[in-house]
Amino acid sequence: MAIVGKKFPNLEVDAMNDMGDTFRVNVLDEAVKNKKKVVLFWYPKDFTFVCPTELHAFQAAIGEFEKRNTLVIGASCDTPEVHFAWLSTAKDNGGIEGVTYPILADSNRNLSSILGILDITNEVYDENTGTVQVEGDNVTYRATYLIDEDGLVFHEGINHMPLGRNVNEYLRLIDAYTHVQEKGEVCPANWEEGKDAMNATLKGTADYLASH
Repeated sequence: MAIVGKKFPNLEVDAMNDMGDTFRVNVLDEAVKNKKKVVLFWYPKDFTFVCPTELHAFQAAIGEFEKRNTLVIGASCDTPEVHFAWLSTAKDNGGIEGVTYPILADSNRNLSSILGILDITNEVYDENTGTVQVEGDNVTYRATYLIDEDGLVFHEGINHMPLGRNVNEYLRLIDAYTHVQEKGEVCPANWEEGKDAMNATLKGTADYLASH
């Protein structure tokens, strides 16, 4: 169920950082209390293949997000201990050493279940055991949420497991949303910082199209 235009769920989740500290993070509070935007990106599993490339890509862009008053938070269903083991593993050995932003450890899957981003292809009732059996890995897809200073989700996207994200696109979306916030204009297709935006009227659209 899409949550664009709605408040992000108000829920605390365990998290880990590069110092080995386990703490609790409420993403909604991080946005509202700090008056910052948040990019929250979920990945399937620690110690895999595409995932470390994404975490390093977000880390490489951390300065650009900070310039935009935006916090970066990673997330998966691994435990804090597994996160720390990965954070302590060198980059050339498949690790994410050098990543400094917090990583949520949604090992009870409370938040990812609310968001509906778990890879559960089917749930089957087993008459022999009287239990529901899950088909699928029960880990998250590559879901991404952009959240504003009031806790409102202004972008969400979900990639299948093999498809890594383009970090620059999230910077572009943050720039566009900030332009809307500050200027009251809307951003047309392929808009980037420094390009013309337009008024949200038929005349505004006609004028824009006529000049481009």
